Amino acid sequence: MKRSWSALVGIVAGGLTLGVATLLAGLMTRTGLATGTPSPVVAVGGVFVDHTPPWLKNFAVSSFGTNDKLALFIGMAVVLTALCALFGILGARRHTAGLVAFVVVGAIGALAVASRPHAGSFDILPTMIGIAAGLWALSVLWPQGAKASAGTGIDRRRFLVGGAGVAAAAATAAAIGQSLGQSAAQAAESRSAIRLPTAANPVVIPPGAQLDVKGITPYVMPNDAFYRIDTALVVPQLDTAGWSLKVHGMVDQEVTINWETLLTKPMRDALVTLMCVSNEVGGDLTGNAVWTGWPVRELLMMAGPQAGADMVLSTSIDGWTAGTPLSVLTDDRNALLAIAMNGEPLPLEHGFPVRMVVPGLYGYVSATKWVTELKVTRFADDEGYWTPRGWSARGPVKTESRIDVPRSGDRVKTGTVAVAGIAWAQHRGIKAVEVRVDNGPWQAARLAEEPTIDSWRQWVMPWQAVKGSHTITVRATDAEGLVQTEQDAPPAPDGATGWHTITVNVD
Repeated sequence: MKRSWSALVGIVAGGLTLGVATLLAGLMTRTGLATGTPSPVVAVGGVFVDHTPPWLKNFAVSSFGTNDKLALFIGMAVVLTALCALFGILGARRHTAGLVAFVVVGAIGALAVASRPHAGSFDILPTMIGIAAGLWALSVLWPQGAKASAGTGIDRRRFLVGGAGVAAAAATAAAIGQSLGQSAAQAAESRSAIRLPTAANPVVIPPGAQLDVKGITPYVMPNDAFYRIDTALVVPQLDTAGWSLKVHGMVDQEVTINWETLLTKPMRDALVTLMCVSNEVGGDLTGNAVWTGWPVRELLMMAGPQAGADMVLSTSIDGWTAGTPLSVLTDDRNALLAIAMNGEPLPLEHGFPVRMVVPGLYGYVSATKWVTELKVTRFADDEGYWTPRGWSARGPVKTESRIDVPRSGDRVKTGTVAVAGIAWAQHRGIKAVEVRVDNGPWQAARLAEEPTIDSWRQWVMPWQAVKGSHTITVRATDAEGLVQTEQDAPPAPDGATGWHTITVNVD
């Protein structure tokens, strides 16, 4: 049997395994039989993400940005395709060895499913049935392939038609299963039915907060342009009817609220800039929005945190956790259980129906999406998702700044050139921004208005550009007088530092 045909048999069998498993996983999710992550593809991807070291996470984010999950799925597809091809070649000569290798890889998928948060005893059934379907395909296609390889053109056509039929069935099953598993229509219908309550003190953004500079980052980022970094390989598709939030742990009394109860609470608007700790100096993993929600401190007050507690461990529906200082969630800042973003119900990928928004902290210790649980505890007793993976337990945002225009590598004309960008020091505010050209003296930039210290602040400096190649550097000073550090540091373990510097050419 030709190697290419043997490899094709393995690939088709692997595709049938995944197709059947995905279809059954989708059915289980839709009918409520699944409690965890029954899809082996998503489960294996989740295990990979959970065990990703900081250096690899930073590489993925810096290389692929918000497409890091797509890159992971593509990488998994390439690896699985190669493995199945090898199993097909191996089994064509030694059937037992090929079948055993196929089962071993399938068992790894089943173990991944069993290891996911909230996994139940039935969650591995789709994977096991998928493995059985793959073994059946191998046992049928290997003999047919051998006969076709040594036989007539009719035998070859029969083999190719049979293989194509199995492959088509696998693709169809996978597509249907993916659609069923996400329950996107139900979540979208729930979101579209929401009538947002009016905030007590709606945010009014003064015109002076947005500078009239072409190319500068808008003061408020549109929802579809807002960065997304999280560990959810498949966006959770929740509806408001099934959502609830439980507060427990070191509290005087446990409290659980549902969506209807949350909507009765007095809402408030807050301008808050969020930032991923993986953001490199000059990076774009940050965004500013108007969030609407109920202050977290009000809910915690109902539960009554006990003496000695210093952390709140928030949990997402997919099991992801963040450890946030209790003091940050109970002071006067606008730490919210947010239900809306820029006047619209939260987008699904940004945490619908409810997420946490906390000014002044990196997202990995505060910005839990799809939040379902708050545990009042201590840093000595519990850890958030990223802490045991090498990241700092506490993640206050550092004073930073960025040049938006011109871009590094741009060519500009001689004369007056607007150098502009944004600076941030959430919950402290920006006092000054300075720009330096070619290691010359620092020059003060003009600052836009600052509606709140919890958001970034725009700045601009007119530069008299002369012909040649030039470097431009920016630094910021926060309202407490702390000047942005020059020392370069990577994102791990608690956020990147350094001065953003670009190079431009003047004609």
